[in-house]
Amino acid sequence: MRAAAERIAPVVVRTPLVPMGEVWVKPESLQRVGSFKIRGAYNAAVSLARADGVVTHSSGNHGQALAYAAKLLGVPCVVVVPEGTPRVKAEAIVGHGAELVVVPREQRVQAAEKLAAERGMMMVPPYDHPAVIAGQGTIGLEIVADLPDVEVVLVPVSGGGLASGIASAVKALRPDAKVVGVEPELAADARESLRAGRVVAWEPARTFRTIADGLRADLSELTFAHLRERLDDVVTVSEDEIRAAMGHLARSARLVAEPSGATAAAAYLAGRAPAGRTVIVLSGGNVDPELFRSVI
Repeated sequence: MRAAAERIAPVVVRTPLVPMGEVWVKPESLQRVGSFKIRGAYNAAVSLARADGVVTHSSGNHGQALAYAAKLLGVPCVVVVPEGTPRVKAEAIVGHGAELVVVPREQRVQAAEKLAAERGMMMVPPYDHPAVIAGQGTIGLEIVADLPDVEVVLVPVSGGGLASGIASAVKALRPDAKVVGVEPELAADARESLRAGRVVAWEPARTFRTIADGLRADLSELTFAHLRERLDDVVTVSEDEIRAAMGHLARSARLVAEPSGATAAAAYLAGRAPAGRTVIVLSGGNVDPELFRSVI
Protein backbone atom coordinates (compact mmCIF):
# COMPACT_ATOMS: atom_id res chain seq x y z
CA MET A 1 0.00 0.00 0.00
CA ARG A 2 2.84 2.42 0.71
CA ALA A 3 4.32 1.55 -2.69
CA ALA A 4 0.92 2.13 -4.25
CA ALA A 5 0.68 5.51 -2.52
CA GLU A 6 3.96 6.59 -4.12
CA ARG A 7 2.90 5.23 -7.50
CA ILE A 8 -0.44 7.04 -7.62
CA ALA A 9 0.68 10.29 -5.97
CA PRO A 10 1.08 12.25 -9.26
CA VAL A 11 -2.50 11.46 -10.27
CA VAL A 12 -4.54 11.21 -7.07
CA VAL A 13 -5.83 14.06 -4.91
CA ARG A 14 -4.86 13.61 -1.27
CA THR A 15 -8.31 14.34 0.06
CA PRO A 16 -8.65 16.09 3.44
CA LEU A 17 -10.74 15.16 6.44
CA VAL A 18 -13.70 17.53 6.42
CA PRO A 19 -15.45 18.13 9.77
CA MET A 20 -19.18 17.48 9.88
CA GLY A 21 -20.45 18.03 13.39
CA GLU A 22 -18.57 15.64 15.66
CA VAL A 23 -17.24 13.41 12.85
CA TRP A 24 -14.93 13.76 9.89
CA VAL A 25 -15.72 12.99 6.24
CA LYS A 26 -13.10 11.67 3.81
CA PRO A 27 -14.47 13.13 0.53
CA GLU A 28 -13.22 10.94 -2.31
CA SER A 29 -15.82 12.76 -4.40
CA LEU A 30 -13.10 15.40 -4.84
CA GLN A 31 -10.95 13.11 -7.00
CA ARG A 32 -10.56 14.15 -10.64
CA VAL A 33 -12.94 11.36 -11.67
CA GLY A 34 -15.34 11.99 -8.81
CA SER A 35 -14.65 8.83 -6.80
CA PHE A 36 -12.06 6.77 -4.95
CA LYS A 37 -11.82 4.38 -7.90
CA ILE A 38 -8.90 6.26 -9.46
CA ARG A 39 -6.63 4.97 -6.71
CA GLY A 40 -7.05 1.29 -7.45
CA ALA A 41 -7.60 1.71 -11.19
CA TYR A 42 -4.41 3.71 -11.74
CA ASN A 43 -2.32 1.51 -9.47
CA ALA A 44 -3.51 -1.58 -11.32
CA ALA A 45 -3.23 -0.02 -14.76
CA VAL A 46 0.36 1.04 -14.19
CA SER A 47 1.16 -2.48 -13.00
CA LEU A 48 -0.86 -4.44 -15.56
CA ALA A 49 -1.42 -2.31 -18.66
CA ARG A 50 0.16 -3.23 -21.96
CA ALA A 51 0.13 -1.65 -25.40
CA ASP A 52 -2.98 -3.58 -26.50
CA GLY A 53 -4.94 -1.78 -23.80
CA VAL A 54 -7.22 -2.53 -20.86
CA VAL A 55 -10.80 -3.66 -20.45
CA THR A 56 -13.10 -3.80 -17.46
CA HIS A 57 -16.69 -4.19 -16.33
CA SER A 58 -18.14 -1.51 -14.10
CA SER A 59 -21.25 0.11 -12.70
CA GLY A 60 -19.67 3.39 -13.78
CA ASN A 61 -17.07 4.81 -11.41
CA HIS A 62 -14.35 2.18 -11.92
CA GLY A 63 -14.88 2.40 -15.66
CA GLN A 64 -14.49 6.15 -15.57
CA ALA A 65 -11.35 5.86 -13.45
CA LEU A 66 -9.78 3.22 -15.68
CA ALA A 67 -10.63 5.25 -18.78
CA TYR A 68 -8.86 8.24 -17.24
CA ALA A 69 -5.85 6.12 -16.24
CA ALA A 70 -5.64 4.59 -19.72
CA LYS A 71 -5.73 8.05 -21.28
CA LEU A 72 -2.80 9.14 -19.10
CA LEU A 73 -0.89 5.97 -20.01
CA GLY A 74 -1.70 6.25 -23.70
CA VAL A 75 -3.38 2.85 -24.08
CA PRO A 76 -6.85 1.89 -25.40
CA CYS A 77 -9.63 1.17 -22.94
CA VAL A 78 -12.96 -0.65 -23.22
CA VAL A 79 -15.56 -0.43 -20.45
CA VAL A 80 -18.54 -2.76 -20.22
CA VAL A 81 -21.47 -1.35 -18.23
CA PRO A 82 -24.93 -2.71 -17.44
CA GLU A 83 -28.10 -1.29 -18.92
CA GLY A 84 -29.39 1.48 -16.68
CA THR A 85 -25.96 2.90 -15.79
CA PRO A 86 -26.45 6.57 -14.82
CA ARG A 87 -25.91 8.82 -17.82
CA VAL A 88 -23.50 11.06 -15.91
CA LYS A 89 -21.17 8.07 -15.47
CA ALA A 90 -21.54 6.71 -19.00
CA GLU A 91 -20.83 10.11 -20.52
CA ALA A 92 -17.74 10.54 -18.37
CA ILE A 93 -16.36 7.17 -19.53
CA VAL A 94 -16.75 8.18 -23.17
CA GLY A 95 -15.40 11.64 -22.38
CA HIS A 96 -12.11 10.13 -21.28
CA GLY A 97 -11.76 8.38 -24.63
CA ALA A 98 -12.85 4.85 -23.74
CA GLU A 99 -15.10 2.62 -25.79
CA LEU A 100 -18.39 2.03 -23.95
CA VAL A 101 -20.18 -1.30 -24.32
CA VAL A 102 -23.67 -1.58 -22.79
CA VAL A 103 -25.01 -5.07 -22.02
CA PRO A 104 -27.80 -6.63 -19.93
CA ARG A 105 -26.89 -6.32 -16.27
CA GLU A 106 -26.31 -10.05 -15.72
CA GLN A 107 -23.87 -10.25 -18.68
CA ARG A 108 -21.33 -7.55 -17.92
CA VAL A 109 -18.61 -9.76 -16.41
CA GLN A 110 -18.78 -12.38 -19.15
CA ALA A 111 -18.89 -9.71 -21.86
CA ALA A 112 -15.78 -8.00 -20.49
CA GLU A 113 -13.88 -11.27 -20.25
CA LYS A 114 -14.84 -12.16 -23.82
CA LEU A 115 -13.68 -8.79 -25.13
CA ALA A 116 -10.38 -9.07 -23.27
CA ALA A 117 -9.73 -12.49 -24.82
CA GLU A 118 -10.79 -11.47 -28.33
CA ARG A 119 -8.75 -8.27 -28.43
CA GLY A 120 -5.77 -9.40 -26.39
CA MET A 121 -6.38 -6.67 -23.81
CA MET A 122 -5.61 -6.81 -20.11
CA MET A 123 -8.55 -7.21 -17.73
CA VAL A 124 -8.45 -4.74 -14.83
CA PRO A 125 -11.26 -5.85 -12.50
CA PRO A 126 -13.09 -3.29 -10.36
CA TYR A 127 -12.13 -4.92 -7.06
CA ASP A 128 -10.94 -8.52 -7.41
CA HIS A 129 -7.17 -7.88 -7.66
CA PRO A 130 -4.41 -7.18 -5.10
CA ALA A 131 -3.24 -4.06 -7.00
CA VAL A 132 -6.75 -2.61 -6.91
CA ILE A 133 -7.14 -3.36 -3.21
CA ALA A 134 -3.73 -1.84 -2.46
CA GLY A 135 -4.66 1.34 -4.31
CA GLN A 136 -7.92 1.70 -2.39
CA GLY A 137 -6.05 1.00 0.84
CA THR A 138 -4.13 4.26 0.47
CA ILE A 139 -7.27 5.95 1.80
CA GLY A 140 -6.73 4.12 5.08
CA LEU A 141 -3.10 5.25 5.21
CA GLU A 142 -4.22 8.85 4.82
CA ILE A 143 -6.97 8.58 7.43
CA VAL A 144 -4.58 7.33 10.11
CA ALA A 145 -1.91 9.86 9.12
CA ASP A 146 -4.38 12.75 9.44
CA LEU A 147 -6.25 11.44 12.52
CA PRO A 148 -3.86 9.13 14.40
CA ASP A 149 -6.36 8.54 17.22
CA VAL A 150 -9.23 7.52 14.92
CA GLU A 151 -11.51 4.99 16.62
CA VAL A 152 -14.16 4.19 13.99
CA VAL A 153 -14.04 4.16 10.18
CA LEU A 154 -17.27 3.72 8.22
CA VAL A 155 -16.88 2.55 4.63
CA PRO A 156 -19.32 1.52 1.89
CA VAL A 157 -19.20 -2.11 0.72
CA SER A 158 -19.92 -3.37 -2.78
CA GLY A 159 -17.48 -5.83 -4.31
CA GLY A 160 -15.33 -5.24 -1.26
CA GLY A 161 -12.15 -3.74 -2.73
CA LEU A 162 -12.51 -0.42 -0.93
CA ALA A 163 -13.40 -1.97 2.43
CA SER A 164 -10.65 -4.59 2.05
CA GLY A 165 -7.99 -1.99 1.42
CA ILE A 166 -9.09 0.47 4.09
CA ALA A 167 -9.59 -2.22 6.75
CA SER A 168 -6.16 -3.69 5.99
CA ALA A 169 -4.43 -0.32 6.28
CA VAL A 170 -6.28 0.86 9.39
CA LYS A 171 -5.90 -2.44 11.26
CA ALA A 172 -2.17 -2.55 10.45
CA LEU A 173 -1.58 0.97 11.76
CA ARG A 174 -4.23 1.22 14.49
CA PRO A 175 -5.35 -2.29 15.49
CA ASP A 176 -7.83 -1.08 18.12
CA ALA A 177 -9.83 1.01 15.67
CA LYS A 178 -13.10 -0.43 14.38
CA VAL A 179 -13.76 -0.60 10.65
CA VAL A 180 -17.44 -1.05 9.83
CA GLY A 181 -18.84 -1.72 6.37
CA VAL A 182 -22.14 -0.23 5.23
CA GLU A 183 -24.53 -1.64 2.61
CA PRO A 184 -28.02 -0.82 1.38
CA GLU A 185 -30.68 -3.11 2.81
CA LEU A 186 -31.56 -3.98 -0.79
CA ALA A 187 -28.02 -5.15 -1.61
CA ALA A 188 -26.82 -6.66 1.66
CA ASP A 189 -24.94 -9.63 0.23
CA ALA A 190 -21.71 -8.85 2.13
CA ARG A 191 -23.46 -8.94 5.50
CA GLU A 192 -25.14 -12.22 4.57
CA SER A 193 -21.83 -13.64 3.31
CA LEU A 194 -19.95 -12.80 6.49
CA ARG A 195 -22.70 -14.29 8.65
CA ALA A 196 -22.79 -17.44 6.51
CA GLY A 197 -19.02 -17.83 6.44
CA ARG A 198 -18.95 -18.02 2.64
CA VAL A 199 -19.61 -15.80 -0.36
CA VAL A 200 -23.35 -15.49 -0.94
CA ALA A 201 -24.24 -13.94 -4.28
CA TRP A 202 -27.41 -11.93 -4.80
CA GLU A 203 -29.09 -11.95 -8.19
CA PRO A 204 -29.03 -8.64 -10.13
CA ALA A 205 -32.82 -8.55 -9.90
CA ARG A 206 -32.39 -8.09 -6.12
CA THR A 207 -29.44 -5.71 -5.98
CA PHE A 208 -30.67 -3.46 -8.79
CA ARG A 209 -33.57 -2.37 -6.59
CA THR A 210 -31.32 -0.01 -4.64
CA ILE A 211 -30.69 3.57 -5.60
CA ALA A 212 -27.02 3.01 -4.71
CA ASP A 213 -25.98 1.82 -8.19
CA GLY A 214 -22.31 1.54 -7.20
CA LEU A 215 -23.03 -0.99 -4.42
CA ARG A 216 -24.67 -3.79 -6.38
CA ALA A 217 -21.67 -6.09 -6.89
CA ASP A 218 -21.02 -9.33 -5.02
CA LEU A 219 -17.89 -10.05 -3.01
CA SER A 220 -15.11 -12.10 -4.58
CA GLU A 221 -13.28 -14.84 -2.72
CA LEU A 222 -10.32 -12.46 -2.39
CA THR A 223 -12.28 -9.56 -0.90
CA PHE A 224 -14.34 -11.90 1.27
CA ALA A 225 -11.12 -13.23 2.82
CA HIS A 226 -9.99 -9.68 3.61
CA LEU A 227 -13.31 -8.63 5.11
CA ARG A 228 -13.74 -11.79 7.17
CA GLU A 229 -10.31 -11.21 8.70
CA ARG A 230 -10.34 -7.43 9.18
CA LEU A 231 -13.82 -5.94 9.13
CA ASP A 232 -15.50 -5.54 12.53
CA ASP A 233 -19.09 -5.47 11.31
CA VAL A 234 -21.43 -4.70 8.42
CA VAL A 235 -24.56 -2.62 8.94
CA THR A 236 -27.31 -1.73 6.49
CA VAL A 237 -29.26 1.40 5.61
CA SER A 238 -32.59 2.02 3.91
CA GLU A 239 -33.20 3.88 0.67
CA ASP A 240 -34.77 6.80 2.55
CA GLU A 241 -31.77 6.96 4.87
CA ILE A 242 -29.42 7.11 1.89
CA ARG A 243 -31.39 9.98 0.36
CA ALA A 244 -31.46 11.84 3.67
CA ALA A 245 -27.70 11.42 4.05
CA MET A 246 -27.09 12.88 0.58
CA GLY A 247 -29.00 15.98 1.59
CA HIS A 248 -27.28 16.18 4.97
CA LEU A 249 -23.81 15.99 3.42
CA ALA A 250 -24.72 18.78 1.01
CA ARG A 251 -26.16 21.07 3.66
CA SER A 252 -23.84 20.33 6.59
CA ALA A 253 -20.49 19.64 4.91
CA ARG A 254 -21.02 21.27 1.49
CA LEU A 255 -20.18 17.95 -0.16
CA VAL A 256 -21.86 16.29 -3.14
CA ALA A 257 -22.44 12.55 -2.70
CA GLU A 258 -23.97 10.01 -5.03
CA PRO A 259 -26.19 7.43 -3.30
CA SER A 260 -23.38 4.88 -2.97
CA GLY A 261 -21.08 7.55 -1.57
CA ALA A 262 -23.60 8.57 1.07
CA THR A 263 -24.23 5.15 2.62
CA ALA A 264 -21.54 5.41 5.29
CA ALA A 265 -22.91 8.79 6.37
CA ALA A 266 -26.40 7.27 6.38
CA ALA A 267 -25.31 4.64 8.88
CA TYR A 268 -23.86 7.27 11.20
CA LEU A 269 -26.89 9.53 10.97
CA ALA A 270 -29.20 6.56 11.63
CA GLY A 271 -27.31 5.68 14.81
CA ARG A 272 -25.88 2.38 13.55
CA ALA A 273 -22.20 3.20 14.05
CA PRO A 274 -20.08 2.39 17.12
CA ALA A 275 -19.24 5.27 19.43
CA GLY A 276 -15.86 6.94 19.05
CA ARG A 277 -13.79 9.36 17.02
CA THR A 278 -15.26 8.64 13.59
CA VAL A 279 -14.25 9.03 9.95
CA ILE A 280 -16.91 8.55 7.28
CA VAL A 281 -15.69 7.58 3.81
CA LEU A 282 -17.64 9.43 1.12
CA SER A 283 -16.69 7.20 -1.78
CA GLY A 284 -18.04 9.17 -4.74
CA GLY A 285 -20.00 12.15 -5.99
CA ASN A 286 -21.00 11.22 -9.55
CA VAL A 287 -24.69 11.78 -9.04
CA ASP A 288 -27.42 12.43 -11.58
CA PRO A 289 -28.32 16.16 -11.31
CA GLU A 290 -32.06 15.51 -11.16
CA LEU A 291 -31.62 13.03 -8.33
CA PHE A 292 -29.36 15.41 -6.45
CA ARG A 293 -31.91 18.21 -6.74
CA SER A 294 -34.60 15.91 -5.37
CA VAL A 295 -32.65 15.10 -2.19
CA ILE A 296 -31.58 18.62 -1.29
